Amino acid sequence: MTARIAIAGIGAVASMHAESVADIDGAELVAGSCRTEERGREFAAEYDCTWYADTEAMLDAERVDVLSVCTPSGAHLEPALAAADRGVDVLCEKPLEITTDRIDEMVAAADAAEIRLGGIFNQRYNPVVRQLRTAAAEGRFGGLSVANAYVPWWRDDDYYDGAWQGTRDLDGGGALMNQSIHGVDAVQWIASAAGAGGDADGNPVEEVFAYTDRRAHGDDIVEVEDSAVAVLRYRDGTLGQILGATSMYPGSLKRIQVAGRDGTAEVVEDELVTWQFREERDDDPEVRERFGETESGGGAADPMSIDYANHRRNIEDFLDARRTGDPYMLDASEARKAVEIIEAVYDSAERGEPVRIDS
Repeated sequence: MTARIAIAGIGAVASMHAESVADIDGAELVAGSCRTEERGREFAAEYDCTWYADTEAMLDAERVDVLSVCTPSGAHLEPALAAADRGVDVLCEKPLEITTDRIDEMVAAADAAEIRLGGIFNQRYNPVVRQLRTAAAEGRFGGLSVANAYVPWWRDDDYYDGAWQGTRDLDGGGALMNQSIHGVDAVQWIASAAGAGGDADGNPVEEVFAYTDRRAHGDDIVEVEDSAVAVLRYRDGTLGQILGATSMYPGSLKRIQVAGRDGTAEVVEDELVTWQFREERDDDPEVRERFGETESGGGAADPMSIDYANHRRNIEDFLDARRTGDPYMLDASEARKAVEIIEAVYDSAERGEPVRIDS
């Protein structure tokens, strides 16, 4: 049975959702909502759907199975609540919301309405990231020593001009909450597979200490940080570093690094630059060859240079889960973890002391 999908918020990421839906068998984009008529009509014409100026009116007028929430980050709660009120499943762009309190409100509404609430973290569907997680789950690193993520990006002032990005109310933070949250989620997901969360079912990160600052953009351009560094301690003692920046001209490729007594793996964008283990396996040379280069700019300076293939895999997985009734990898409890880590980073930077994550 075809899943009828509507999109709330017709910005840049909505096009990735629309392109993805077009590629997925058993999925149909029926409508999209945004307040700007010109943009809405252009989107509707391009993707053969109906534009609405209001999300609730769209949900009332159309038969919708899934609402994709692509509004600004701090405006995810309201369309999710509207969908829950109407018994419509919700797939929400990262972050689920800009605070864990608002996420918990979404979760409560979804539970009460008995709908599915899932998140988008497309790097979990990146084949090279999944390769690292498989190695971690198989214990190839031994006990992890470090698990690091670096997003050394650049954004011109024009990127923020007149936009919701970089605002406290709608972005909820800056380089970390917006651009670098994919790296935060990916590295904690990989580390948790290696047992970095200990015996806990919740967040694998136990404590953070951080600094944030605005170093390359004026106060009149960005309200929040454009540079953030954090040190993490995971529950099993693994140590980690996070760098999130939009202040590093001209921007360079993102990086994930995990290592332990028995091996090291490092990914630069989609290229596996290090894949070395104490015990070599027969398929390791093939793994190195398969992920031996990257063609993507990855959003280092241009947010629109990001390919939508991982988005398609992410959306398709959610649709498959709701069709089969199977668990979805990025349910609300999973999608919440990265926001909880970033909240602790901001809290630490403000207080100037380590902050524990108790969940």
